[in-house]
Amino acid sequence: MTRNVRPDPLHASLARQALRAEVSTPAAAGLSLLPLGALLLAGSMNAGAQTVPATSEATLSTVTVKEQGDPVEARTKNSLRTTASRMAKGEQALRDIPQSVTVMTERLMDDRNLDDFREVLKTTAGVTFMAGETGEEDVRLRGFSLGQAGDIYVDGLRDAPLIERDTFNHDRVEVLKGSASMLFGKGSTGGVVNQVSKQPFLMDQHEVDVTVGSGNELRVTGDFNLQTGEDSALRLNAMTHDADNHGASSSKKGIAPTYRWGIGSRDEFSVGLYHLETDGQPLYNHPWFTANGKIEPTLPAKNYYGLASDYLKTESSYATFSHLHRFSQDSELKTTVRTGHYERDLLASAVRFAPAAQQPDGLAVTADNLSADSVLSRSPKARVGYSDLTQIQSDYSDKFQAFGKQHSLIAGVDLSYEDAERNNSYISGLAASPNTKVGSPNDGAALADTRLPPLLNTFQASNIGLYAQDTVSLSDTVKLIAGLRLDHFEASYHAPASGSTPAASFKRSDDLVSPRLGALYQPSDTESYYASFGTSYNTSGDSYQFALGSLAAGSSNAKAAQTDPEKSRNFELGGKFELFDNKASLGVALFHSEKYNERNTDPDSASAQMLLSGKRHATGMEFNLAGRITPKWEIFYNHSWIPFAEIDESNVALNAAGTGAQVKGDRPALTPRHSASLWTTYRVAPQWRLGAGLNYRGEQNPEGARHLTAKAFTTVDAMAEYTVDANQTLKLNITNLTDELYADTLYRGFYAPGAARQVQLSYKVLF
Repeated sequence: MTRNVRPDPLHASLARQALRAEVSTPAAAGLSLLPLGALLLAGSMNAGAQTVPATSEATLSTVTVKEQGDPVEARTKNSLRTTASRMAKGEQALRDIPQSVTVMTERLMDDRNLDDFREVLKTTAGVTFMAGETGEEDVRLRGFSLGQAGDIYVDGLRDAPLIERDTFNHDRVEVLKGSASMLFGKGSTGGVVNQVSKQPFLMDQHEVDVTVGSGNELRVTGDFNLQTGEDSALRLNAMTHDADNHGASSSKKGIAPTYRWGIGSRDEFSVGLYHLETDGQPLYNHPWFTANGKIEPTLPAKNYYGLASDYLKTESSYATFSHLHRFSQDSELKTTVRTGHYERDLLASAVRFAPAAQQPDGLAVTADNLSADSVLSRSPKARVGYSDLTQIQSDYSDKFQAFGKQHSLIAGVDLSYEDAERNNSYISGLAASPNTKVGSPNDGAALADTRLPPLLNTFQASNIGLYAQDTVSLSDTVKLIAGLRLDHFEASYHAPASGSTPAASFKRSDDLVSPRLGALYQPSDTESYYASFGTSYNTSGDSYQFALGSLAAGSSNAKAAQTDPEKSRNFELGGKFELFDNKASLGVALFHSEKYNERNTDPDSASAQMLLSGKRHATGMEFNLAGRITPKWEIFYNHSWIPFAEIDESNVALNAAGTGAQVKGDRPALTPRHSASLWTTYRVAPQWRLGAGLNYRGEQNPEGARHLTAKAFTTVDAMAEYTVDANQTLKLNITNLTDELYADTLYRGFYAPGAARQVQLSYKVLF
């Protein structure tokens, strides 16, 4: 039986917006501009189609707007694929970006219930996590550090480090892989991650999603878009999330209103606020056993052994203002200003097997004698930090003819200032924590917070960057890309006196030059081949490294603070293809990433390592596939294969036991040979859509433990979605279907387990 589809009110609005393509101001007479209002309506049409069965999707797909192709926003709500991005400064087709780009769309995040930002990163091949000394992860991409989230951005502006993140306001997440300092400045050795915020569009449409799940989870999100005028709209995204998670509780609240006006006109403005606060009890770590050099996770992943008084509280609050001025259809200037305040306050318990003398049988705990009565010790770990971050960024893009060739120019300037205070060992004055037992997780024991007010290290940093890049079309099929960025970075640090340790202060300044070169060969609209070269820098003046301990004269941090920047470079050859009648995109790339004057900055390592004498590389291939294979079958696949990775030069000596940090000839830590993510859905009936996914990560070593290897693992996810009617859907998700026990984040002496099996039921309504 054929279901009747009620008339879609978007068609009339879409037609009205298409007529507004001509700019009405005198200065713009005769200039045909991109009708963003119409295109955003096309995007919201797709959003409304998300809950409509396949027959309706086919009807809606015939409605297209052909001004300058679909905008990014029109692709992410109802598709696993997008063909354009603003990640490379100004909107560009992905086929014109000469590097691997993986995009997790809103559809993918909704399908898999990727609510926590870390879960999004785990669906990206090549991403691994080092468990930090004070609870935060150091994200690795292709084995290179993102600087404890220093290379994570929001709408092209750097996000603050050491905070928790949620996806309730995300339109998509874009990962640009390989060196990218020409575009983003210092850092970005393995790549950058850009979170793209939802934007207002020209229609009234609202969505509420309620999810209940394992661990007493209750999550409610609301996405409310209200057209307030002919060219203006207000969008409000809000979220509340609570779960006890068997002791590792999580409570989050967020709100993000954005008002946009002048949509589709010569001058477009946007002002937005964002606030996210989290409060929970962190599962800091689990202890491991080892056998034949393999790490053996043993304790159930859902077991929480921390104290009831442990907590992790974070807060992110910022305001963003942007102005987009269109000089013509092909020329625009976008200026964005953001200022924000960020806080992190952690008090957690590092869990270990207690010494033999404290065990009931007087023996050290092993995998063979582990029992419910085995004793676990708990020692405190704490961090407190505050950051104020202000950024101004202005990007100009233009297409023009010069010297008989077509040019696409992007150029810009960005300024940033950060003022931070941190204490990474805020445990002075605490009493000893009580022990617990393996058979008594979440035992309710608590410890009074008797700490004195913290002594805070201070950090101020400023950066100004100038960049320009030109893409020259030598012919209809060949394009050359050349870009250059100049950065001037200044930073100062102060550590107050503590006991017998005197106060210490340091300053440093760096001038950085970052080139980017590329070539594109595009013989057809469905093929694009490229070669590229880019560089990156990791400055020693980096807020994510310094406050890791005392800056007293002679300390390892003090020596590192006076070290020149590390340098990296990335070479890449690849191809991007449109398949299945332009319904799917495939990317294949061969890359070679190299850090050629590496500084070993691990605070637990000897100060003698603070030399720019190291070198490492990672060589491999990257595969991306996203889109529709048939009208009913969608797929997202991302695979990173790194067969060759090595510490080429190092001043770290191999100790007598053969343990410790990686040495020359070793494979770099946290660099698995294979990592992959697969998600696919199929509409088996007009009202039913089924999905399944895999996440795979190969064997890897923890940083600083060359003699140990974490086993490879695969987790399986499943989804079933039922369309009640055009406006309502029910969805069942099961993540980690087989309840796989695995080491997710790694440190040299412990790991944090991946999440246990979780069942979630969601109800979504559009109105």
